[in-house]
Amino acid sequence: MLYRKIESLIKEHLQSGSPKILLVDGARQVGKTYIIRHAASQLFENVIEINMVEDSLGDRLFAETRTVDDFYLQVSMIAGDKMKKRENTLIFIDEIQAYPHLLTLLKFLSQDNKFTYVASGSLLGVTLSETTSIPMGSIRKVRMYPLDFEEFLYANGMNEVAINAMRKKFDRLEALDEPMHKKMMDLFRKYLLVGGLPDAVNVYLAQKNIQAVREVQREIHDYYAADASKYDDERKLMIRRVFDLIPSNMENKKKRVVAQQIENKRGKTFGDYADEFEYLISAGIALKVQAISNPAFPLIESAGKNLLKLYLNDVGILTGILYGNNIRAVLDDQRSVNLGSVYETVVASELVAHGYELFYYDNRSKGEVDYLIDDYSTLSTVPIEVKSGKDYTVHSALNAFTQNEDYHIEKAYVVSNEREIMTKGKITYIPIYYIMFFSPNAGSDLNLQF
Repeated sequence: MLYRKIESLIKEHLQSGSPKILLVDGARQVGKTYIIRHAASQLFENVIEINMVEDSLGDRLFAETRTVDDFYLQVSMIAGDKMKKRENTLIFIDEIQAYPHLLTLLKFLSQDNKFTYVASGSLLGVTLSETTSIPMGSIRKVRMYPLDFEEFLYANGMNEVAINAMRKKFDRLEALDEPMHKKMMDLFRKYLLVGGLPDAVNVYLAQKNIQAVREVQREIHDYYAADASKYDDERKLMIRRVFDLIPSNMENKKKRVVAQQIENKRGKTFGDYADEFEYLISAGIALKVQAISNPAFPLIESAGKNLLKLYLNDVGILTGILYGNNIRAVLDDQRSVNLGSVYETVVASELVAHGYELFYYDNRSKGEVDYLIDDYSTLSTVPIEVKSGKDYTVHSALNAFTQNEDYHIEKAYVVSNEREIMTKGKITYIPIYYIMFFSPNAGSDLNLQF
């Protein structure tokens, strides 16, 4: 099976005795159900799994369930023989968004504390915002993403010893030797093609067939585009339009969403499409990057809402749209092919999966910097520039950004295909695959007392 980092978090929570119910959010097809099922089977003698989408399309046993006693009664009809004690019984509520009222009920199930619970779903951000009584204090909500690059390495047979050795190299800003660098770049380029959706990764591992991988990616992409069941037909069309524009926006110089281009109507603003953006972001199928003109820590305080970039949640889907079955465009690093949008997408997905909020620097006169992240160890902003070609040392906007004393920049990174690591002033050049070791908690003191 595929190694997923979130499994240890799931196990830790389920074994902690915490009265809070773990709620795993994430896009469809990222592996939520599978990994929860696998973790649960190792920890509990009795596992009761209820898929609420299936129930909503079938018997609708839980459609009107509003009380704890009614919930237990409905569960007993399905698996009464498994309802034992809290320490050996887990009730897994899958696709909970199908019945928003069950999110409110989680609070009372938590307080009753009769069994251990875990829940999962998609669109939970939207669903929670529409829930009359949000069960804050009773749930622990975490988001799951497609496999990140480190998880892809494990899937391809790399072991923990090798990855930890590379992590130490990164911590010391040391380059890998040439053979290891070539191996990492080969695996990185394959990750660009395969992406991190579990079904696509499993097909790749079993068949090594790009056409079979692309078929899986196309099915999931089409499913993402069509899955907006909570909206009327007009809204569905607009969601589909915004979603379909993401790859073409990536090919533009600015890469950001232009509201007037969504329907090709002048006068349209971001406010006209608030629901569409919220759906795509909350569903986890699009990653948002907000504009910053004043890069002060913390970045969220200066975020602009009207200059937004959207990236697809999976780089494999993007390369499938852009290059189809032609793997040479990516594997051979052809000069005629600009992989800038592909590299930016994979960096966005890595940073988000590791817990970062994404921002970019936008200045009309000085240009743009691809990404800004908060550095909690220094309480400052760290700019990241992504380069896919040979001109990785050319970055006038980043130079101006780091030299602006008002911004108090302590360090910056350029990620590229180059093996060697070097630092010039505040800017450090590192190979693109080292992005897998960026973490909001890296270097921070977790033992502070106050």
